[in-house]
Amino acid sequence: MAEPLYVVFNPHSGKGRGARLVEPVLAALSAGGSVVEHGRTSRAGEEAELARAAVTRGFRTVVAVGGDGTWSNVGSALLRTGRPARLGLVPAGTGCDLAKSLGIPGHDIPACARIVRAGNTRAIDVGRVLPDDRHFLNVAGFGYDIAAIEDSWRVRWLKGGALYLYCALRQIRRFPGFPVEMAGEGEAPVRRDLLMLVVANARVFGGGFKIAPGADLADGELDATAFANMGVRHRLRVMVQLLRGTHLGAPEVAATRSRSFRLRFERPPAYETDGEWNQAVSAELRIECLPRALEVLAPPA
Repeated sequence: MAEPLYVVFNPHSGKGRGARLVEPVLAALSAGGSVVEHGRTSRAGEEAELARAAVTRGFRTVVAVGGDGTWSNVGSALLRTGRPARLGLVPAGTGCDLAKSLGIPGHDIPACARIVRAGNTRAIDVGRVLPDDRHFLNVAGFGYDIAAIEDSWRVRWLKGGALYLYCALRQIRRFPGFPVEMAGEGEAPVRRDLLMLVVANARVFGGGFKIAPGADLADGELDATAFANMGVRHRLRVMVQLLRGTHLGAPEVAATRSRSFRLRFERPPAYETDGEWNQAVSAELRIECLPRALEVLAPPA
């Protein structure tokens, strides 16, 4: 008999796409003979509560239907249970960038269901921001990145990658930059004036920007990409390079790979983890990699 599945739906993901996928996803997953139970979130963060409750009841596979924020919250909840549990992904959100790095199709529910039923798992690294104790599966971002997300809250007539791109272009002129002191593990801190800092576990963020083309989800390290503050014309050029994945050759861009990073800001910063807005509790942060901490259902690497 096929293993029972618990499915967490975020009906608000993708500006309502998550709600439209409830019946198709349940039908596709049940087609393999599995007993499928599900829950729907009614407020922010509830997906973590649903996932924890499912694992406590004995489920060992939790499928999350949503986007990067939903997957991050569910994945974090599975980690915190301390019990063996696997995460399945069905894209329904705005960016769904982790799925791109894992080779999970974005608009093919039957294919996603086949991946879950096949049972092939990949142990992936997980990032953690301290002292906030906040996990991320895809990226943590500071500066211009978070400004674009905050701007997206005010735009109601776009969705998906087009929304991120539009807001990113608006913030090209508006965002002033920020100072930060930064150090990789075992390195001396360096003070920098930055436009954006992204600490990546996976390759893609922001709905398609190839922020860390060489990132490996299972190498035990994180890839930090720091963009120096610059004028509007140079920002446009570098952002075009970022969209193409060729930004690492620009003199304004510095890439570093490390097991952890120490950051010191002038004040506790706002930052994003997998598209979710956060307010840091401290001006000093440590971002570390938890090697191969989470089992994810995905095609073979």
